Amino acid sequence: MKIPVRATVLAASLIAGQFAAGTAFAEEKYAGYLCCNMRTDGSWISDINYAGGGMRLLPAGTPVTITGYGRNRVRVEINGQRQALGNDYSRDLSRAEFARRYVLREDPREQLHAAPEKIQQAIRQARATPGMSREQVIMALGYPVTSENPDLDFDLWRYWRDSFAEYQIHFDQHGQVIDITAEPTLRNLVWLP
Repeated sequence: MKIPVRATVLAASLIAGQFAAGTAFAEEKYAGYLCCNMRTDGSWISDINYAGGGMRLLPAGTPVTITGYGRNRVRVEINGQRQALGNDYSRDLSRAEFARRYVLREDPREQLHAAPEKIQQAIRQARATPGMSREQVIMALGYPVTSENPDLDFDLWRYWRDSFAEYQIHFDQHGQVIDITAEPTLRNLVWLP
């Protein structure tokens, strides 16, 4: 069966467009490191990063291998265990963008050693503290979900400890943490004064 030239040109254009847009690489599999402290129930790691309910903390820099992709998820292996990194609230990101955001090629802990001890302590405890940079907040708390935080340059990031416990991180004009807004009990869990 002979394929019409128009169909061949259209198929070639679509494939070329995928490469140009980066979607052909959405299935890229590689070994890397978790960008940030993330919580898992043993099989699912959500981008909202809720605490509680039997969730276990995976520290920033945990070795991880991307093994595949599914609908709104990146399949990963951590310590020999298969899990899914779920894109539950940042669906405006492509699978490739989402994967590159959470699975880094270089260990983020390398940057941590240069930070003051209080900031290192806050990151290890998955808390924010005054003077943190945006990158350090991400290491400590994970990325703020894009559905509620479309611009990472904004001076306020919204996070949730669980479905009903919202808190907000405030940055100054230089991108340094200056304060947090949260109920007192929640503030004690997510803030290192």
